[in-house]
Amino acid sequence: MNHKEIAKDILQAIGGKENVAAAAHCATRLRLVLNDEEKVDQAALDGMDVVKGTFSTGGQFQIILGSGTVNEVYKELAKLTGLSGMSTKDVKDAGAKKMNPLQRFVKMLSDIFVPIIPAIVAGGLLMGINNLLTAQDLFVEGQSLVEANPGLADLAALINTFANAAFVFLPILIGFSATQRFGGNAYLGAALGMLMVHPDLLNGWGYGSALVNGEIPVWNIFGFEIEKVGYQGTVLPVLAASFILAKTETYLRKVVPSALDNLLTPLLTIFITGILTFTAVGPITRSAGNLLTDGMIWLYDTTGFIGGAVFGLLYAPIVITGMHHSFIAVETQLLADMAKTGGSFIFAIAAMSNVAQGAATLAVFFLTKDKKTKGTASAAGISALLGITEPAMFGINLKLRYPFIGAIVGSAAGSLFVTLYKVKAVALGAAGLPGIISIKPSSIIFYIFGMAIAFVVAFATTVVLAKRDRKKTTSDTGRKAA
Repeated sequence: MNHKEIAKDILQAIGGKENVAAAAHCATRLRLVLNDEEKVDQAALDGMDVVKGTFSTGGQFQIILGSGTVNEVYKELAKLTGLSGMSTKDVKDAGAKKMNPLQRFVKMLSDIFVPIIPAIVAGGLLMGINNLLTAQDLFVEGQSLVEANPGLADLAALINTFANAAFVFLPILIGFSATQRFGGNAYLGAALGMLMVHPDLLNGWGYGSALVNGEIPVWNIFGFEIEKVGYQGTVLPVLAASFILAKTETYLRKVVPSALDNLLTPLLTIFITGILTFTAVGPITRSAGNLLTDGMIWLYDTTGFIGGAVFGLLYAPIVITGMHHSFIAVETQLLADMAKTGGSFIFAIAAMSNVAQGAATLAVFFLTKDKKTKGTASAAGISALLGITEPAMFGINLKLRYPFIGAIVGSAAGSLFVTLYKVKAVALGAAGLPGIISIKPSSIIFYIFGMAIAFVVAFATTVVLAKRDRKKTTSDTGRKAA
């Protein structure tokens, strides 16, 4: 394989080096920011055996080459364009400049929450293990594993403590990540998060009952009362507070004399932001967060399986726009408020969509005679079943159209089923076959059935549409010949 020639061909197809503003690569894809995507010769790219698919998202034009190959092609492309040494972050930043305000907002949420996902996933999966140990009738009739084996009680308690940590101290994680994203000192953001969950405050989960009983502790400052309430498991309050902290710090850095900067800026930043958080920002955004959670629960309970089917039908089109990244913040709130929400229904629907995309792509694998399409479809289909859908969606399904229709129909069917049986996740993770470990134990069977329905319906619909597409093509060819 001549990587230099491949790089030359790709560069020519994307409009030459003058059209490339930024370039980097990830494990399988070239990630490019182009000055004008209209100059791309899509037919030329599609005709290259090495190119497994292309798609444009987030201001980036991405070319799927596969692991191993992409590294070598990028080296040659970097030499030809003179854009070596760029990271994927550099490309993301360059691509962000081409986004509209809504896309930039979604990217901001993604930048904040993606780094903390591992901690939330770990906590959620540990919670799932705890549920396996304590759920009645799951393994032993009329009893949980802990009740049947008392020796497991302390192990379950230990796991539960480990599981709760990420959610109890969630404001610290978000405070660090969000403040860094907003341009402030990340450690001051973490300190703000610590302040919001300080043990001297009333635990945030006890706020509702304390409000009813009139037992909310307060600070009395010169006759002005400030509620001493924590923000355990909250999202919006710490996001807003982190934004204020970052902007306050940035302003103070400009006006405080350099000799006093290291002394006064951190002090004033924490004090000012802390006062604003507990007097106004926190209470207002706590109420907004409760409204968001209550609204999601109402929507889920009211629309039922019909709403689930519609959401499943629309999930993949939402992914195309990149708007699905905003769901991370909502899911984090749903998981943090598990006692009220019971978990995240969004995860289950995302899994149905991913499995359906994989099924449609595998249908193409069995139907097509084109070797290149067959090779791409096999790998992309399996990847989608495991939760990574970009190669399947952009490399096969959207390009051929009929598999994409089959996929969203399958997604709707699977989503209808899992919504009907109230399947919810207790953790974030890979939304697909591996997602079983993220699901509430009592719903695992229904989750598996839902994936099976999504797979079968998507596969069958794609086969039917493929035959119809062939007949239409043959008919159109016959008319043209006549």
